[in-house]
Amino acid sequence: MTGAPVGTQDFSPAFRDELTRLMRWRRDVRHFRDAPVDEALLTRCLDAFRLAPSVGLSEPWRILRLDSASARQAARDNFETANARALTGYQGEKAALYPRLKLSGMDRAPVQLAVFCDETTEQGSGLGAASMPEMRRYSVVSAISMFWLAARAEGLGVGWVSVLDPDQLMRDLAVPAGWSLVAYLCVGWPETLRDTPELQEIGWERRAPELHIEGR
Repeated sequence: MTGAPVGTQDFSPAFRDELTRLMRWRRDVRHFRDAPVDEALLTRCLDAFRLAPSVGLSEPWRILRLDSASARQAARDNFETANARALTGYQGEKAALYPRLKLSGMDRAPVQLAVFCDETTEQGSGLGAASMPEMRRYSVVSAISMFWLAARAEGLGVGWVSVLDPDQLMRDLAVPAGWSLVAYLCVGWPETLRDTPELQEIGWERRAPELHIEGR
């Protein structure tokens, strides 16, 4: 017996350091190389969804892979419209910086995934979602985070495109009623690696120097 707390004996200090390094190098990637992603590798990363926690074990995530030119064009047109509209909401320094932001990797990402939450799933029998139905969407976000780390560990980059009209995209993709868009993900091999958020490098915003936790 090593005296290590229960639950930690299988994870060495070196592993924990590597996990911290993985989280630090998990960046929101917008610049991709023009190179395909091996299908077996992508499947291995997507298997992270099967390990993710979900409220009531409802597993409400639904994933559409956009491969057709028409589906990708609809998503790209959606972004361009939403992006132009978003620019009008900024003034001064932010308005000058906004055009410099690379907010989408749709032009080169070889893999593009639309991730939805099935708000009407019967799996889980509503456990934990009756009082807080948004927990299903939080579960999808948790699963995406696990996929993101799995992809980064394989050298892949992931970019989350949030400048979109979700209702229009759901209509364009003809998804079932009861689904809600959670994420549009661009996946591929990053052009460059960075451990600092690109928005911080450009000067859009800075990370808080420390985590502030209030007591009550």
